[in-house]
Amino acid sequence: MNRRNFLLGTLASGLIMGSGAWTAIEPNSEPLSIDTALNKLDNLMAKNPITTGDWNLYKILIHCAQSVEYSMTGYPEHKSDLFKSTAGKAAFSLFSAKGKMTHPLNEAIPGAPVFSLEENIALAFERFKKSLKDFQQYQGDLAPHFAYGPLSKPEYEAAHVMHFNNHLQEIQLSKPLA
Repeated sequence: MNRRNFLLGTLASGLIMGSGAWTAIEPNSEPLSIDTALNKLDNLMAKNPITTGDWNLYKILIHCAQSVEYSMTGYPEHKSDLFKSTAGKAAFSLFSAKGKMTHPLNEAIPGAPVFSLEENIALAFERFKKSLKDFQQYQGDLAPHFAYGPLSKPEYEAAHVMHFNNHLQEIQLSKPLA
């Protein structure tokens, strides 16, 4: 084993241990399913959502749609294979064990197109919803994740839902529009 692989593996292991992965993990109790995400998305759009982070609702929905679409078509840019097989794999394992993900909520997918200035929320909602339904029906080979590497369909499904749930942390729901 070369020194760099050893150091990256040690770092990835330290991240997992330092984050409490070896203590009692309380997994998310709701199903990490596309149906759950679709229900949340419909509920979100039936209300007057307010975002509290750097991104508005349009950017969040397009970003989440891109992630789902890229799992079927291929991500535009990737981390190194070494990163994906060490730190990326460790991060996904930790997220899966906890049933939730944390990542910078204003960080675009590497190589993804810049967000449109048009910002049509209704179109962004429909695009994200369509991407989730397309993923549900998808039967082909899935593209490797840009940071986690190869994922099975159930792993990708959980990743997409955890990703959306993480972005929901910056969305507040208010009363339905009158």
